[in-house]
Amino acid sequence: MSTELVRVDYHNSAQASDLIRLLNDYACDPMGGAEDLSAHSQNHLVDALRDFPGAFSILCYVDGVAAGLTNCFTGFSTFKCKPLVNVHDMTVGSAFRGLGLSQLLLAEVEVIARERGCCKVTLEVLSGNQVAKNAYLKFGYEGYALDPSIGHAEFWQKSL
Repeated sequence: MSTELVRVDYHNSAQASDLIRLLNDYACDPMGGAEDLSAHSQNHLVDALRDFPGAFSILCYVDGVAAGLTNCFTGFSTFKCKPLVNVHDMTVGSAFRGLGLSQLLLAEVEVIARERGCCKVTLEVLSGNQVAKNAYLKFGYEGYALDPSIGHAEFWQKSL
């Protein structure tokens, strides 16, 4: 088995197609919401990522087949006065799980974050997604709390 990590060139139509296919597979999974990406997202996401400052994506290929994906965005830590990277999407195709691909993707995210002078990498994970949580713990991620007596950070949203 050969693996290859590729920093996505959003102008490359084959990579763009692989990104959309893997992201849609993730969206259809219960951990991704269990429904297809909208036609709008499927048709416009790659161009939007290309035009969004600080966005980057990584594909993992196994024997030439797109098997894993992460989409990331550069943000900023006001407390550290440095950029950070947020892992927004992380997925490994069901046929490729258990091969350590998430660890390869996370390692490449860290390389890019260090290249960009970032102070940390952040991500969100569903509390019931134990497989993903185990992968993140294995790579050194942990829950976030400024002071454990006050509690851990929670990820909230308000749809607009």
